[in-house]
Amino acid sequence: MEPPKYKPLAVSLAKEAGEIMKKYFGLDTKTEWKADNSPLTEADTLINTMVIEKVKERFPDHSILGEEGSFKVEGSTFTWVCDPIDGTLPFSVGMPICTFSLALVDDGEVILGVIYDPFCDRLFTAEKGQGAFLNDKPIKVSSKDTLVQAHINNDSKELAEATLELRDLKAKITRLYCVTYPGVLVACGKFEAVMFGGPTTWDIAAQKIIVEEAGGKVTDQDGNEQRYDQPINGALVSNGLLHETLLEMIKKYR
Repeated sequence: MEPPKYKPLAVSLAKEAGEIMKKYFGLDTKTEWKADNSPLTEADTLINTMVIEKVKERFPDHSILGEEGSFKVEGSTFTWVCDPIDGTLPFSVGMPICTFSLALVDDGEVILGVIYDPFCDRLFTAEKGQGAFLNDKPIKVSSKDTLVQAHINNDSKELAEATLELRDLKAKITRLYCVTYPGVLVACGKFEAVMFGGPTTWDIAAQKIIVEEAGGKVTDQDGNEQRYDQPINGALVSNGLLHETLLEMIKKYR
């Protein structure tokens, strides 16, 4: 019997999420604030609920781990990991620097990733062993092996001092308040790295497979592999060539 095809569902969910994002996007977006002082919009909740309902309908034996809601199936090795809007802060103030992110994790390992920017209609996809794609065209990481003019997104509060050293070394440092977008820009060779200090797996799971299928590398902040169906130990996302250099810098400042 042929195994189930998961990618069509993931792409369909991404496109539907994109329509919701566009419908609720604007300078008049209503925002609430969660207990951790992060923003929440109606679109976040609607997308998260939509993903849970449609995954349950198609694969009722799969768990769903979402930023705004989850569904746990005891004994299932499959978990769909969803960030309904990564970059809710820019989304909430009318800045289109945000994506929908969805990964399928099997026993802790990411086997499928989809990240979608509906504003530029950029759909990033990857399946294990199949390569990484932007709108069905293959992508690959950059060949830059020096920090000079390397584009790095530093989203770790712990590593604020590292930003100063990286700038002294002529790297180009940003913080976009969206972790997945610079991650997929690593995958297509426009950024070289993303440094992330949080425990939230939905920020990293989908880009893990997209970046690695594009030739890059994704580990935790100590350089180790980790599971993506539970809280994580931050992440370093890179083109691979700068990975060890950046791990040494992270070690120095953490």
